[in-house]
Amino acid sequence: MSELGTAEERAAKERRGPGSAHRGGPPHAAIGLPADTSQDFVAGARRILGLLRPERLVVWTTVVLAVGSVVLNAIGPKVLGRATDLVFAGSFGRQIPAGVSQEQAVEQLRARGEDRVADVLAAMDHVVPGQGVDTGALGRVLLGVLAIYVVAAVLQLVQGRLLTGAVNRTIYRLREDVEDKLHRLPLPYFDGQPRGELLSRVTNDIDNVAQSLQQTLSQLLTALLTVVAVVSMMLWISPLLALVALVTIPVTMLVTAAIGKRSQRHFVQQWKSTGEVNAVVEETFTGHELVKVFGRQEQSARDFAVKNDELHHASFRASFISGVIMPTMMFIGNLNYVAIAVVGGLRVASGTMSLGDVQAFIQYSRQFTQPLTQVASMANLVQSGVASAERVFAVLDAPEQEPEARTPTRIEDPHGRVAFEDVSFSYTPGTPLIEHLDLVVEPGQTVAIVGPTGAGKTTLVNLVLRFYELDGGRITLDGVDITELTRTGLRSRIGMVLQDTWLFAGTIRENIAYGRPGASDEEVLEAARATFVDRFVHALPDGYDTVLDAEAGNLSAGERQLVTIARAFLAQPSLLILDEATSSVDTRTELLVQQAMAALRSDRTSFVIAHRLSTIRDADLILVMEEGRIVEQGSHAELLAAGGAFAALYAAQFSGAVDPDAAMGAGSAV
Repeated sequence: MSELGTAEERAAKERRGPGSAHRGGPPHAAIGLPADTSQDFVAGARRILGLLRPERLVVWTTVVLAVGSVVLNAIGPKVLGRATDLVFAGSFGRQIPAGVSQEQAVEQLRARGEDRVADVLAAMDHVVPGQGVDTGALGRVLLGVLAIYVVAAVLQLVQGRLLTGAVNRTIYRLREDVEDKLHRLPLPYFDGQPRGELLSRVTNDIDNVAQSLQQTLSQLLTALLTVVAVVSMMLWISPLLALVALVTIPVTMLVTAAIGKRSQRHFVQQWKSTGEVNAVVEETFTGHELVKVFGRQEQSARDFAVKNDELHHASFRASFISGVIMPTMMFIGNLNYVAIAVVGGLRVASGTMSLGDVQAFIQYSRQFTQPLTQVASMANLVQSGVASAERVFAVLDAPEQEPEARTPTRIEDPHGRVAFEDVSFSYTPGTPLIEHLDLVVEPGQTVAIVGPTGAGKTTLVNLVLRFYELDGGRITLDGVDITELTRTGLRSRIGMVLQDTWLFAGTIRENIAYGRPGASDEEVLEAARATFVDRFVHALPDGYDTVLDAEAGNLSAGERQLVTIARAFLAQPSLLILDEATSSVDTRTELLVQQAMAALRSDRTSFVIAHRLSTIRDADLILVMEEGRIVEQGSHAELLAAGGAFAALYAAQFSGAVDPDAAMGAGSAV
């Protein structure tokens, strides 16, 4: 028996695809899921920058401001070195007797054998024998340096303000693009996405892209410009010392590339694991009642622990490996600083450089290594941002649903006649589910669909709604191919009530009015009274203005179902789809709802997917489906008289005792 059940389950799974329980469709798992490694770091970074294209005027303005700020900051040490030379020259001038020229003092020093000191004095400018430091000149130089740094700071402040606005507007547009994209994606895409994973992409990953742009874009721009400006100043002051300093560039690039290559894949795994953790948490929280009922708390905790452990290790490896860059770069910078200090000191002693130039060069060496170290320290943010961006771009690049007809048709006088003409459909190529199906449903008819799980019942109505595209044949509504209608135009004529209720956070009145925007309060109340929502609403504290939470936990399952039925009533569709719509309603309420359903179905074509045969006794036509085919059709009485699968199902539900063979036969029709 267990082997038979396993074989049947496996066959059903092959027919409908894995994980398709909630809508009869398969999860196309390969669509949009992140790769284990980064697709292309350079391409990803280039595409992120491409998002700033609408802000190019602001971006170029910030570039100009950044250039101005960097140039001023680069000039500052050179001017400050002038102040050092003035102080140094003043100290020498005080030691030279008045009336002795600088040249005479140099000759006297050489005569005494103090050639090194003589070389230093000969290289100095503005030495006035017998006088100390020229405080007036020193003051003007210092004020000039102060002005340079103040203007540079103001330019940098304005640049940061403009760039912050540009980045925030860019992320704003990115969120809008993702939101619009989600509305254009086909239903199979969402079938294949764990909700927590998709939510992580459109929330956490976009936030991470914003943080990365905000924290790195301005600094990277300033850092690159600073390197160019500082290298230019160093070459101007001393090509030899500049050569010593530039040795660190290839070393820096090699170290950063080697470490970054190792850390990038861990950042991708980090954000993939974040999405998986979110998926586990969201799934467990949504079904927390069942988790407790079946005592699966420990299993849920273990599942969470496994995913959380993967996230922990991925985050640790990514942060640790990328964090190694910063101390490594500081070590290289310190070695460079020591080399410059030694060589510079020797050149001052030989009189080939002034002390002020050496001081300025040492400052430039610090300014040179600082942006390199800064870029290295931001490597983890940049890599993390690119990894998140790739996940967001995967959503934006996902194949969209087929475009609407260029010249869509409108049905001016809808009646609700539905025809399936040689319809074929499969979720997976090579594994057909529905083949060459022909069916005509006349206006006003109620068609009930029964059959085993995976037979294609829900798929059939999903095809009418054009949630999926056909492999062959066509479906017409009032003689018009549904592909010639806009999806909005098609679905606006269809009302749908599902077994799984969906209510949003809002008042009961707003949830009913969702079925037809612009409906008056009286029309909402009329729909509520027709579906017996009015009976329980008055028992609530705020009546129709009672606010439902996200899960509508302040209503019972049956009350939630009644609200969704009222929503369908209000929509006044020409075609009605009921997917086990009364399964959560008690028996007494079901009888009342059946009366309301009869009024609703009047002059409307209705598809009713049902397992409880009490809801379909009055159906004009009952279809029994197996493996995507209609194996029986007729009225309730005709099918019972035929003694086939429907009769076995009826016997299993309403007979007192059923022999094992009948039960086995009924199992194939449930």
